[in-house]
Amino acid sequence: TEIEALCKLDYRERAVSIMGKYLDEFSQEELRAFVRDAYSNNYDCAEIAPTKFLNDNTGVLELWHGPTCAFKDMALQMLPRLLTASLKKLGETRKVCILVATSGDTGKAALEGFADVEGTSIVVFYPRDGVSDVQKLQMTTQRGENVFVSAVEGNFDDAQTGVKMIFSDRDFAKKLDEKGIFLSSANSINWGRLLPQVVYYFSAYCDYVNSGKIKMGDEIDFCVPTGNFGDILAGWYAKKMGLPVRRLICASNRNNVLTDFINTGVYDRNREFFATISPSMDILVSSNLERLLFMLSDDASVKGWMDELKTVGKYDVGAKVLKDIQADFDGGFTSDEQAKVCINELFKSSGYLMDTHTADAYAVLADLRKAGESFPTVIVSTASPYKFADSVLEAFGEDSAKSGAELVSKLSAVTGTTAPTPLTGLDSREVRFKGCSAKEEMPEVVLEFLK
Repeated sequence: TEIEALCKLDYRERAVSIMGKYLDEFSQEELRAFVRDAYSNNYDCAEIAPTKFLNDNTGVLELWHGPTCAFKDMALQMLPRLLTASLKKLGETRKVCILVATSGDTGKAALEGFADVEGTSIVVFYPRDGVSDVQKLQMTTQRGENVFVSAVEGNFDDAQTGVKMIFSDRDFAKKLDEKGIFLSSANSINWGRLLPQVVYYFSAYCDYVNSGKIKMGDEIDFCVPTGNFGDILAGWYAKKMGLPVRRLICASNRNNVLTDFINTGVYDRNREFFATISPSMDILVSSNLERLLFMLSDDASVKGWMDELKTVGKYDVGAKVLKDIQADFDGGFTSDEQAKVCINELFKSSGYLMDTHTADAYAVLADLRKAGESFPTVIVSTASPYKFADSVLEAFGEDSAKSGAELVSKLSAVTGTTAPTPLTGLDSREVRFKGCSAKEEMPEVVLEFLK
């Protein structure tokens, strides 16, 4: 089978094979060049996205060995190459401005991917109090002449809503067009974000087969910590492409809107918003869920549900669509306290150190296994534990009342592990971007940068 052939390839060649099925406008040679540039010595691991096994039934897919130490690198090192090559093929002469709302990781990964890329500029908005110290430092010290970063008053949903409003503003688009600029996105509403993510589900399955712990054709589960639903949606596409996936487990923190939706078919954002130790999942409006609903229903239904979400804050997809969702997905959520316990216990028992988002997935999987049969499962690990050093230290009972950069060093000392190079020395870098705007001011911020 094709998957058997993939097992014999390294990560880069797996990426060329999978992406080539969708990108027939690019030659194999072009894709191979993009992949070679995207996944090179900017990764600190030769395997790019290795699967580490805790036991025969549990693997951890590490997606944080790239330049910003988060899974977003897997897509956002590839996207600039796909985008700029596509613009050339189309004969586009305008410059593209990449507009991003981030809950912490997408912003830095997009900035790193697009910094000083010819014909592009990038503007990133993040919630002022909704990212870790390390994430904030990574973004506000970003190099590059074509980059701009601003905090937004409010939470991630406010930043994301503001970006969506800019994209739908025709007058704004006209103003940019007069300057020879148009907007595009590096958020996961862009297919160029999701496609490279499909690759690592196939790669993890190949790693599982190659380990000898399962046989080719055996089904496995994936447990994915997600707030915006993009990462797990890529796994669903992989399953629809023929990857032997039994269940996709959607792991949430206290902002458990997705868990409730998967269990009931009712999406209701009218609830308290919690700032948790896994801030990249502190989201109440999950953009990529709309894409799944489109695949399972029709345009008119999805438009109606999205209109209801805007006006009354909730919608109900009904029994048929719910049944289709539950055919592939399970949902679960956990607390900060439980996640910290898991970080502590796993490190003590096996020496494996995980971040807070991965711990959410680990805890949800453990709860599901207590309630039923244990299937071979890959936990999708989305960030280095050093990106959330304060919370990881707290899991070990350590004081976290220092700057993010100092805590990176402390976590290394406490655990005897090595901090990733991109996260060391952050406090010695110049903070270039100190501004904060209200959601309503975001269009003016973009225009001021592009003037």
